[in-house]
Amino acid sequence: MKKKNVINLVKYYAEKNDAGFRTEAYEIARDFDNTGDYQLAEYIMSLLADVNTFVPQVSDSGSAYFEKIEAVEDMLLLPDCITQDLLGVVNAVGRKMGINKFLFQGAPGTGKTEAVKQLARILNREIFMVDFSSVIDSKLGQTQKNLAELFKEMNSFVHPEKVIVLFDEIDALALDRTNANDLREMGRATSTLLKCMDRLNENIVLVATTNLFEWFDKALTRRFDSIIDFNRYTEEDLMDISEKMLNSYLDKMKLVGRDIRLFRKIMKLANPLPYPGELKNLLKTSIAFSDMNDGMDYFRRIYYSVCNEKPTDLSKLQSQGFTVREIEILTCKSKSSVARELKAGAN
Repeated sequence: MKKKNVINLVKYYAEKNDAGFRTEAYEIARDFDNTGDYQLAEYIMSLLADVNTFVPQVSDSGSAYFEKIEAVEDMLLLPDCITQDLLGVVNAVGRKMGINKFLFQGAPGTGKTEAVKQLARILNREIFMVDFSSVIDSKLGQTQKNLAELFKEMNSFVHPEKVIVLFDEIDALALDRTNANDLREMGRATSTLLKCMDRLNENIVLVATTNLFEWFDKALTRRFDSIIDFNRYTEEDLMDISEKMLNSYLDKMKLVGRDIRLFRKIMKLANPLPYPGELKNLLKTSIAFSDMNDGMDYFRRIYYSVCNEKPTDLSKLQSQGFTVREIEILTCKSKSSVARELKAGAN
């Protein structure tokens, strides 16, 4: 135990700062535990437990810096290359070799945050997302102080092996410190972040996400044990994912009208195909708003979402490669009417 611990204890007690007092007490207990005085560490922990001690951990962080978010049970649809990287993260964490800091970078909608939720489910950990609005402060020097306090709480977790800390869109703190357009204050905050990450408890899994990786501070990228690129979707990956999403939503809505060939033709009109986040919204909305008495109406709504116009121009639909039967579905006209109008238009 150091002098500063005693000073902080007295300070927090005088200020009636219960959370700060308990956090400091946990740090003292952990320090005793690290030096081999296990009995004293356990005694301090038991005393704190008897008074319903605040612990920023699995059950409820009780902290202004964190927001607990739920893991997900749904299957995450990702390309095989990204899936293999995520399995590598699971393996690395399981081997307990001090590899615990990961950066997920990629465009919006590529599944970065959803992947974190899946990791939490697989690793049986709970996610605490950092609330940057409580960290970043306009007062000179306060952001650095808040960051230091944030990591102090993290390093005081009683069960760090049960936690994933998520820095979602860490861009708020990770701008290049040499950028002339960056505020000097935020540059100092980034420097504080670097120092704090170096002292992070290796049992805590830290995952950060960003869609501005090219402007990242290079010193910060070196603090991460692994950087996973979520931009590696091929057109066929996105087409397969959209098909799986479609089948999943149709099953939930109990819609039987399916024509995968027609669906793929419509989706190919999107240039480029949207990433999973946008795909999810597009398909879910199209199916949810479709006519309950018309099992094929969702095709027309998907077409409208993709092309930004209703499928009414028969000659255009034909030029887009749709068959007479498919145009019948898209326009609600009979095959004979479609064939007759197309023939008339050709003449």
